[in-house]
Amino acid sequence: LAFLVLSGVLSESALRSLEVRRRLPRELFAMAPSTLAVEITNTSRRVPAFAIVVEDLLQPVPGVESYRPLGRMFALRVGPGSTEHRAYRLVPERRRPLRLAGFRISTRFPFGLFAKPAILELPEEALVFPAVTDGEPPPAMAISEGEGPAGNARPESGSEVVGLRPYTHGDSLRRVHWRATLRRGTTVVRQSEEPRAAEASIYLATRVPVPEERFEQSVRRAASQAVHLLGQGARVSLRTDATWIPPDHGPGQRVRLLAFLARVAPEPEPG
Repeated sequence: LAFLVLSGVLSESALRSLEVRRRLPRELFAMAPSTLAVEITNTSRRVPAFAIVVEDLLQPVPGVESYRPLGRMFALRVGPGSTEHRAYRLVPERRRPLRLAGFRISTRFPFGLFAKPAILELPEEALVFPAVTDGEPPPAMAISEGEGPAGNARPESGSEVVGLRPYTHGDSLRRVHWRATLRRGTTVVRQSEEPRAAEASIYLATRVPVPEERFEQSVRRAASQAVHLLGQGARVSLRTDATWIPPDHGPGQRVRLLAFLARVAPEPEPG
């Protein structure tokens, strides 16, 4: 009995001094491998922790009380006041908010007779974006500013001269305005109008009664088109039957559109 009590006391002492933190990747995509990093810290100043098993847990689904492990890691030894870095591979099956509950840490130290578990609550949510296909063609209708319908959404090459400015290091000699340079006695170059980014609009039908898999295909196509067009520098907007996201460009718009598409769901028809 004393042997069992000693085993339980040592296991409890090792787990009590452990802290675990996760580092989520910047972006998670469905059906794409990602790596989730975990830090295991031993706050004890004297006692090391041995044979530590860490499981990252999902929030229980309705009707199920037990936690579901998302990833599992092992650390043979975590020294006093030190931190061990571990990671596990994650391939999300579908787009959704990924609700993480915390960690289950356990150890069989010191005698390996039984596993002593403990739950560390660390709730966190990560969005799993829709799967993105490389090289997705742009939508059938892409609107360029001031030009009407266009077949693709590429930035315009503004070549209209709007004035002259002093020459700076790095300017091409082709831009030098030689007559004005001779007249003024200082080198000046032609200043062209800044190129205007093309604008594209993506439409996703949300009130059409279609099978779930077909709707998911439409969401994946919309996400792929958005990433493709934003990568070309276009200003992209997204419209559904109930929502409109104004056109914008850059990483902020990319996250905004993908986050919306990670949560979008079919909507009932009015009336």
